[in-house]
Amino acid sequence: MGELGRRLAKLLRAGDLVMLNGELGAGKTTLTRGLGEGLGVRGAVTSPTFVIARVHPSLGDGPPLVHVDAYRLGGGLDEMEDLDLDVSLPESVIVVEWGEGKVEELTDDRLHVVIHREEGDAASDVRTITLTGLGERWAGVDLEALAA
Repeated sequence: MGELGRRLAKLLRAGDLVMLNGELGAGKTTLTRGLGEGLGVRGAVTSPTFVIARVHPSLGDGPPLVHVDAYRLGGGLDEMEDLDLDVSLPESVIVVEWGEGKVEELTDDRLHVVIHREEGDAASDVRTITLTGLGERWAGVDLEALAA
């Protein structure tokens, strides 16, 4: 998952919204840790479950990474309004775990990443990842290249 995050980071730029979905323990935070490494941001990328969001500034000239865990948030974008994601989005890469039904209103251009762990084995390292780019930003982006 970390390697996938590092490869995906090469495609990301300021203004990108990435929504991660998958069961607990699927690898969402590990993927985000790889994104942080690939983007070259400061700080250890860990689960923001209890703080809801963490900002990791860039160590170079790339965008900062805003890592959000919406698991404990029941409502939609209104409940997340205090996070000012709409203000941060133009200059940041925003990754939202458990964001489905909560942050779609931020932008029509977003990348959905769905992670499925092999059924029947909670400890399985086998994952199936589905990447779906929505909007003009992702039209023509070869997401299949990430599978290499």
